[in-house]
Amino acid sequence: MLKQHQVIHIHPEAPPKPPEGAPCNGCGVCCLAEPCPVGMLVSRKRRGACDVLRWSDVQGRYVCGLLANGAENDAAGRSGPLWHRLWQAWARRLISAGSGCDASIEVGGTREDRAVRAGAEAAAPRQK
Repeated sequence: MLKQHQVIHIHPEAPPKPPEGAPCNGCGVCCLAEPCPVGMLVSRKRRGACDVLRWSDVQGRYVCGLLANGAENDAAGRSGPLWHRLWQAWARRLISAGSGCDASIEVGGTREDRAVRAGAEAAAPRQK
């Protein structure tokens, strides 16, 4: 369960979180806050950012690593071998891909605020 004031680190170029029920835009907020049920199985954890969440520089958004197309498309436009396509179909169903944003999370700060914070965090020396 998401804490009331949990801090999540969002990529500064991530799109803003859409309203609940709107199509997913890859903002990543839900997966950065906590893994979905299939993410819990794959990540082997119940709290924190999902380990399979990936940032796509090409798309300028977050993508689920379970759905990422790591294989080349065949002549018919299908991705990879049959087992890969079946895995992706199963994962899409489990995470309810395409059914709209279901995260009732409120994100504080503007996109510019997140970019400034991310820049400051990157410039700051890491503590061990």
